[in-house]
Amino acid sequence: MSSTDLVDQHCHGVLRQGPVDTAHFGSLLTESDAPPAPGTSHFDSQLGFAVRRWCAPVLDLPANCPPDDYLARRRELGTPEVTRRLLRAAGLSTLLVDTGLPGDLLTPAELAEAAGAPAHEIIRLETLAEAVADRDPDAAAFPDRLAEAVAEAARTAVAFKSIAAYRHGLALDPTPPTGAELRAAAGHWLADRRPGGRLTDPVLLRHLLWSAAESGLPLQIHTGFGDPDLRLPDADPLLLTDFVRAVRPTGCRLVLLHCYPYHRGAGYLAAVHPHVYADVGLTLGHTGARSRAVLAEALELTPFGKLLFSTDAYGLPELYLVGSRSFTAGLGELLDGWVKDGSWAPADAARVAALLGGGNARRLYGLPGA
Repeated sequence: MSSTDLVDQHCHGVLRQGPVDTAHFGSLLTESDAPPAPGTSHFDSQLGFAVRRWCAPVLDLPANCPPDDYLARRRELGTPEVTRRLLRAAGLSTLLVDTGLPGDLLTPAELAEAAGAPAHEIIRLETLAEAVADRDPDAAAFPDRLAEAVAEAARTAVAFKSIAAYRHGLALDPTPPTGAELRAAAGHWLADRRPGGRLTDPVLLRHLLWSAAESGLPLQIHTGFGDPDLRLPDADPLLLTDFVRAVRPTGCRLVLLHCYPYHRGAGYLAAVHPHVYADVGLTLGHTGARSRAVLAEALELTPFGKLLFSTDAYGLPELYLVGSRSFTAGLGELLDGWVKDGSWAPADAARVAALLGGGNARRLYGLPGA
């Protein structure tokens, strides 16, 4: 793959203090909240094997070394050095960071310093609404306070992001709620809510989507697999079809995140709707040695100007490097094969690699170099 511009268009902070033990490290290699199967560890997965393959050499170990050796070397180097090495090795030119997750995580500025690349913020809508409710639980004032918060965020962020798939599912009424519906929903939600309570009301989730759509910024939407809070059939991006159609007049660009195992459906939506984009970010690290096959399926229908690269890295800096290498190695093998069998011209392969690696994201988010 010839492109050297890698814009990670969706990622998260990493732990300021590294995992305290093997079990903690392993828990960050899975979307599950359950222990591994008896007699195994969370390293016994495509992602665990990919960490040993790609990350071990960066820590001065042989590729595919035993997990215990890897973790011992990690402790020896210390979290700041491990983070710096792995983020630099990922070769990212820009990071777009979703700051909506809790925890003692590096800020976008700290990630930028560790990676040696600029970072920009993505605002998670549900977290934003919950923060507004924590500051002022007055239901009558909530719609105006939320509108102010969305407008303020839009001045500095590069995108909004929604996790409605987790909170309710994507089969939402596609139309914006009326003022009366919004006020009633805010009243019901805030009446019994305690500070920190999660937003799950479908009317308020719809309102957030439409508020973001009207902001002028791209809107990223989680689709496909995730942790056990999710009901996977409710996260199929095809459930957004009516919303996709309804929101088009606003000019909002929608980005379908992760998508697996529905990445072919997401590719279809991107192919037939001019304002829809897709990525397979979370998927590539978790599919490891099979990431090439997932990329090939995503490229069946997704227009080459509509597929984006991301890592969805969270917690562990290893996930940045694994996501980057899974993408670049997998795409490189695909394109080399298509050039070799005469399906593609070399110049076309280089141009598409540049689009997917960074060009599409720079154009979509208005980043320097677009």
